[in-house]
Amino acid sequence: MYPGTFAATTPDKPAVIMSGSGETLTYGQLDDRSARLARVLHDRGLRRGDVIAMLVDNSPEALVVYWAGLRSGLYVTAINHHLTAAEIAYIVDDSDATALIASATLGVVAESIVPDTPRATHRLAFGGSVPGYESYEEALAGAGDRLAEQPRGTDMLYSSGTTGRPKGIKAPLLPIQVDEPGDPVYGLLGSAFQMSTDTVYLSAAPIYHAAPLRWCGVVQANGGTVVMMERFEPEAALAAIDQHHVTLLQMVPTMFVRMLQLPDDVRARYDISSLRMAVHAAAPCPPDVKQAMIDWWGPKLVEYYSSTEANGLTLISSQEWLTKRGSVGQSKLGVPHICDETGAELPAGEIGTVWFEREQVPFRYHKDDAKTAEATHPDHPLWTAVGDLGYLDDDGYLFLTDRKSFMIISGGVNIYPQEVENVLTLHPAIHDVAVIGVPHAEMGQEVKAVVTLREGHEPSPDLEAAIIAHVRDRIAAFKAPRSVDFVDELPRTPTGKLVKRRLEERYAQEASA
Repeated sequence: MYPGTFAATTPDKPAVIMSGSGETLTYGQLDDRSARLARVLHDRGLRRGDVIAMLVDNSPEALVVYWAGLRSGLYVTAINHHLTAAEIAYIVDDSDATALIASATLGVVAESIVPDTPRATHRLAFGGSVPGYESYEEALAGAGDRLAEQPRGTDMLYSSGTTGRPKGIKAPLLPIQVDEPGDPVYGLLGSAFQMSTDTVYLSAAPIYHAAPLRWCGVVQANGGTVVMMERFEPEAALAAIDQHHVTLLQMVPTMFVRMLQLPDDVRARYDISSLRMAVHAAAPCPPDVKQAMIDWWGPKLVEYYSSTEANGLTLISSQEWLTKRGSVGQSKLGVPHICDETGAELPAGEIGTVWFEREQVPFRYHKDDAKTAEATHPDHPLWTAVGDLGYLDDDGYLFLTDRKSFMIISGGVNIYPQEVENVLTLHPAIHDVAVIGVPHAEMGQEVKAVVTLREGHEPSPDLEAAIIAHVRDRIAAFKAPRSVDFVDELPRTPTGKLVKRRLEERYAQEASA
């Protein structure tokens, strides 16, 4: 599992290449630096089960910090640096992190949180000086001999906080095994996605998110090379595939949409023939978008459904999807169950909350027993859910309909925004779209589409009517938006995840006023 295996056999092989700058970190360097950092943390009193927080941008050092925690039995909390200083300080403090490692590129916010994070008594900054932080480079240079014991650590990442403040998702630490400290999820991902020393993996999203961080770890656990983008740009992603002969990548559907919106001549400019598998997850992929990507790249798309909680995982290939259009696949981790609001299990084809049954409880929410209990089935303590809605067909394929919190109830009828968004995503006038429920005096809620437009299109009543008619022509009329608002930008995270809460709050405040 640890990079030392490959540091011994291929020390000069790149473990990380930054796609923009070309900066490279070899396996020998990754092993040496992570072992040195593990020693530094140990000498400062951190022991198995303690927490280190990292506030970093996309850089090779992010994975050094990650591996230092994994080989020390520590929890690693990676923090979204796009949050406000108060939000970042809350996560550092709530996680009980006693060590905080920051990038000097984020020095302003790193310095500002010092007064509000008193538990983090050990602070290191790399890539430059930050007031209140010691030099990371000097600490590593003075590290003693590497630790003989390497207990398994893991991450403790924080939820996006769609309702209330974010909570740490804490998995149990696995037992110490000297000979083979393998993580079953790492093993599953490595085998399911055929990772090996020949893998060249493109990481396009911010490293503080669960999937990019864990996938980079799995690639390195299998001796592959991570090509990390400083930030996602659609043409730059194609250029990275071409230049580095990428064999495997992972993206979210929004990234696919942005690439599909590139002019045909730009898309044809790059050789992507090295690509063996294109994995996508994190949000439901509109079927028309997925079909367009298969038409472009061939049947190389593989979709999985999981969560930061890792309570379950489904998988589906392009070939399967073409016969089960819209499905996220069959379960590979955990037994799925669909239940109604009382917890009673529903038959195939009926929509309810998606629960996964595991042999042991895979997580708990740090310092929040109530939220942990809410995610646990009332009658089955080994069943957990993260709030997604869907159904199973007769063959056991899972279909997601939406997040429970996003469901619109209009006149007593359930409407799933994702279904409407799927219809509008590739509309020729629309660049980006969100469908939400807004307050309505008689119906309770009504459907509204909030869109940004592509170049060459201007907001108008005629375009609003055309967008509504486009939906009515394709799905039931009662699901169609009653209105369309045109905006300059939608609130999305750097990974492309739509933050609907902000839109819903804005319209709720307007209705209240």
